[in-house]
Amino acid sequence: MTVPVNVICMKWGRLYGPEYVNHLRAGVARHLARPHRFVCFTDDATGLSQDVEALPLPDLGLPPGHTDTRWQKLAVFRASLADLSGPTLFLDLDLVIVDDLEPFFDRPGRFFIVRDDDLFRRKPLRKLNPARDRFLHSVGNSSVFRFEIGAQTYVLDAYLADPKAATAAYEISQQFQSAQLAAHGDLHYWPSGWCVSFKNACVPRGLPSYWRDPVVPPGAKIVVFAGEPKMGDVLAGGGHKWYRRIGSVDWLRRAWQGAAA
Repeated sequence: MTVPVNVICMKWGRLYGPEYVNHLRAGVARHLARPHRFVCFTDDATGLSQDVEALPLPDLGLPPGHTDTRWQKLAVFRASLADLSGPTLFLDLDLVIVDDLEPFFDRPGRFFIVRDDDLFRRKPLRKLNPARDRFLHSVGNSSVFRFEIGAQTYVLDAYLADPKAATAAYEISQQFQSAQLAAHGDLHYWPSGWCVSFKNACVPRGLPSYWRDPVVPPGAKIVVFAGEPKMGDVLAGGGHKWYRRIGSVDWLRRAWQGAAA
C-alpha cells in the first residue's frame, strides 16, 4: 500500500498571484499518481482553485522585536506543521513540472534537495577562496526539497536561537538551512539533471540561441527559474538579453498551463 504524501508551497506578499499556485497544483496532479495532499500556506487564499488546500502561514516563532520574515520558509521545520505528517515535497511557485514526480518520493532517505551549483555554470574565480567555494558547493537550493514533517526541527531551533546572528552570517535562508542540515548529516541531493535551470540548461548558450529554441534536457523533471530571467517574463515572451535570445517556449507554456494550452 502506497503511503499518502504531501506536496506543499508558500505564497505570501504580492510577488506571485494565485495563478502560480493553481498551475503548480495542476502540474502536480498531472505528474504525481500516488495519493497526496496539495497544501498552499498563504496569507491570502483569494483566487486559489478549489482543489488547493489553503492553510494559514505557519508561525516562524520569532522573538519579540525581530520582524524580518524573509526567511519564512524555515517555518516548515516546525515540530508540527498544521495537521500534516510524513514525507513532504516543498516546491517553489516559480518552477514548471515537466515529468514524473514519483521518483522524488521513491528515493529512500530523510532529506533531499537540489544542489545549488547544479543550476548554475561554473564560477572559476570562486576557487580563490577555497573554504568559501567548498561551502557554496554544498549549499542546497530550496526550490525543491523533500523532508519528513518534524524530523529536522533543529534547523528552525538554530535560527530562532539568534535570528540576528543568522541573517548576518548567511546571505539567504538556504545557506543557513544547508549548514544546519550538513552539521546533522542530513544534507543529500537529488541526482543532477532532475531539476534544471531554464537559463543555463534549456536555453542555448551565446549565438546558437539566435537560431535554436530552448529545449528540455533529457531526464529533467522540473525546470527551475533561479536568478534572471523570471518565469513570468519568459512565459510572456520576454527575458531576452543581447547575448541570449529566448526563442519559442511553447513547450514550457503547455507544461505550466496544461496540455490543452
